[in-house]
Amino acid sequence: MAEKSRILVVDDEPDIVKIVKIAMELANYEIIEAYSGEECLEKLAKGPLPNLVLLDIMMPGMSGYETCGKIRENKALNNIKVVMLTAKGQKGDAEEGLKVGADDYIIKPFDPYELIEQVKEILER
Repeated sequence: MAEKSRILVVDDEPDIVKIVKIAMELANYEIIEAYSGEECLEKLAKGPLPNLVLLDIMMPGMSGYETCGKIRENKALNNIKVVMLTAKGQKGDAEEGLKVGADDYIIKPFDPYELIEQVKEILER
């Protein structure tokens, strides 16, 4: 049996983290939780490394953009896919995320089943 893909979910809203965690666990992914950009980078430094980071853009302190930029600066983290979570209607945000190295973006609010499909597709790329 293949090893479970590990996903690091980063959002300052615990409810979002909980929804994503439940959806991803149903799809048989292992979840690591972080509630800020700083915590995300700490978890990446400690390991185990995730296959994918679901990263909220709007967070207090370090934004998702800054966090993504720092992930991309670190050669050891190059194989990790980064997907930005952005609130609806902020198209510019998504483009900005792609500029700093995100692999894709998902618009909130999202359907948990669509999220699972999108994550599967991104991990298979």
